[in-house]
Amino acid sequence: MQLRNALGWSPPSDWDRITVIDSHTGGEPFRVVVGGLPELPGRTVLERRRFAEDNLDHLRRLLVWEPRGHADMYGAFLGSSVEPDSDLSVLFIHNEGFSTMCGHGIIALTKVVLETGILPSSEPETTLKIDTPAGQVTATADVSGGSVGSIRFSNVPSFVVELDAEVELPDTGPIRYDLAFGGAFYAYVTAEAAGVDLSNASDLVAKGRTIKSAVANAREVTHPFEPDLGFLYGVVFIGPPVDPRNHSRNVCVFADGEIDRSPTGTGLSGRLAIHHARGELDRGESITIESIVGSTFTGRILTEIDHGPFSAVVPEVSGTAHITGKSEFWVDPTDALGQGFFLR
Repeated sequence: MQLRNALGWSPPSDWDRITVIDSHTGGEPFRVVVGGLPELPGRTVLERRRFAEDNLDHLRRLLVWEPRGHADMYGAFLGSSVEPDSDLSVLFIHNEGFSTMCGHGIIALTKVVLETGILPSSEPETTLKIDTPAGQVTATADVSGGSVGSIRFSNVPSFVVELDAEVELPDTGPIRYDLAFGGAFYAYVTAEAAGVDLSNASDLVAKGRTIKSAVANAREVTHPFEPDLGFLYGVVFIGPPVDPRNHSRNVCVFADGEIDRSPTGTGLSGRLAIHHARGELDRGESITIESIVGSTFTGRILTEIDHGPFSAVVPEVSGTAHITGKSEFWVDPTDALGQGFFLR
């Protein structure tokens, strides 16, 4: 066999090519497109998100769905900054569409951008300002010997919409939840109330879909400033940690039944707002949350601010990411399944 021949093979000239860097944050995948993406027009990231939804959804499906991805894949399109003091912008992609903010994505994006040289880094810390659909976030990476270690980011204002709300579930009756925003809107439910085991992924996805549908149908979810941010993104189940050194466990089910392997940065941001609203967490205090696979994020409240009609907090979330590979994907125009599909 001449295996070297495969290394020199190139597809026909009429095949599209897309280059990505793959990584993960706490087990949650993050695929960054670094080649083959057209320039995204728009004066704001929300304008670019609308353009992508209308014109580039085929690329999202191609990169996230099978056969190149899977139902739980996650990724990003990069762009130029929109704010004068920002370094870049990002659109997050998942199995259902384009999300508004992603904490594990910010951590992984910072790792990829700095460690691959897309943007320069310097020791001992490098700070990036990143424009997201939900607003500007600031990420700070520990850098040593050219390698990026722990990354922390200050998120957009996070706030509680309602504590101890109640919704009727089909077959099982009422369940209590908190509704909060941490870059996206989540319904927060205890695992005990939902009757789920926080290590059973299939049960969590099924119950998460049920609760998300019930809450979304029972109430209007609106953002105080941006209509595009006004929708229920997912359900965060909360329970006791496996590791007693951690505060608790988060398992988030979002988009179309996608389950987060990380503790969910935006979900943790909303939790910090909930704990603050209940008088359980003060400015400067931190908690460490574990995920379904045992990875952890640490969150703390940097400050309190008013955000429209809401008393909000500015959260900081920290974690680590790792680069797993580089791929060039090819699109055979005769491949009937090459534009993407997914199965559970």
